[in-house]
Amino acid sequence: MTIALIALCVVVGALELYVGRQSKRQNDTFLYRIDELKAEVSGQNTALGEVGRQVNAELADVRRGVLPALDSRLRHHAGQIEQLSALLGQADEYLRAQAARLQDLEKQKDALAALRLRLTDLESSLQSLAPVPGSAPEEVETALTRIRDLEHSGNQILYLQRDLTKTLEDVEDVVNDLLKFTAGELDQAVTTSLSGRPLSSVTVAGRLYTRDARLHDVLVEVYERCIRANRLTVRFKKADGEPSRLRYFLAGRSLEELGGGFAALLISTGMDVAHPGTRRPPDDEATLQALLRSMHESSGATAQIGPLIVVRTPAELVCAVLTHAQALEFESDRLPWDPGTAAVRLRRLPGHQFWDLSEWAAHAPPPAN
Repeated sequence: MTIALIALCVVVGALELYVGRQSKRQNDTFLYRIDELKAEVSGQNTALGEVGRQVNAELADVRRGVLPALDSRLRHHAGQIEQLSALLGQADEYLRAQAARLQDLEKQKDALAALRLRLTDLESSLQSLAPVPGSAPEEVETALTRIRDLEHSGNQILYLQRDLTKTLEDVEDVVNDLLKFTAGELDQAVTTSLSGRPLSSVTVAGRLYTRDARLHDVLVEVYERCIRANRLTVRFKKADGEPSRLRYFLAGRSLEELGGGFAALLISTGMDVAHPGTRRPPDDEATLQALLRSMHESSGATAQIGPLIVVRTPAELVCAVLTHAQALEFESDRLPWDPGTAAVRLRRLPGHQFWDLSEWAAHAPPPAN
């Protein structure tokens, strides 16, 4: 019994010694892990401090460089917008005044016509009373001559007033386009200042010309619909010397992206030459085909959307997708305003850049409503 107690005590002591050693190891491991976490937290704090210093430095650069320049641009553009708004207000007032003047002239013209009718009746009555048939009093002839002169002058004034009104309306359209363009530039400047990075904005050229004045408005509508369907926006447009020559400044897609997209659309359209109208094309292809059909109705027209060139002559309808260098040469030679020369130049291009859609346009059905 005594031996058993002694053995039990020895076992208990050995267990206590083992447990103590294990506790010490766990304690050492726990302290080592705490030291590692402290070192990791210290490193993260150092990294965060470095990032904070970099952010503060970048913010200081923005405050010193970007914000003053942006403020100056905003004040400059705000002044331009106020001037354009004032000019637009003056144009509106002048248009209202000219409209009132036109109404007065119309009333005067009607009054002169009524007076002329009365004097004509009076002349007829006096001729029936005159001793010599066909002779009219000198006062009546003078009055009739004066009325004819007044009517002629009144018609000339009306024509001039209408021309002036049309010119002022064109000026108003240009001012509105300038206001939209300036507002877009300001929005882009504000976005740039808030993000700290300049936005990528690519502007591509667009042109539209037709020799047929009766088709001008229709072509403009179809052309701009094609622009919107191909995910482009009109930044600005203006006449180049005459109303039939329109220049467009477009944004939204790069020249490379547009070139690939238009090439695919023309390939798809060219495949329909044998069986036109047998499938329903997507919106971008449908609007391009509508532009092609509308241009085919003209005796001479050109359209450009970035790298895409469409030329209509009395004998053919041809298209091409140009490279950067070819587009620059095309523009420098002013070929968009000369359909005949432009068609000859396009036929010199490689086959993968050129499409002759004369047959397709001659047999293409009208667009669906």
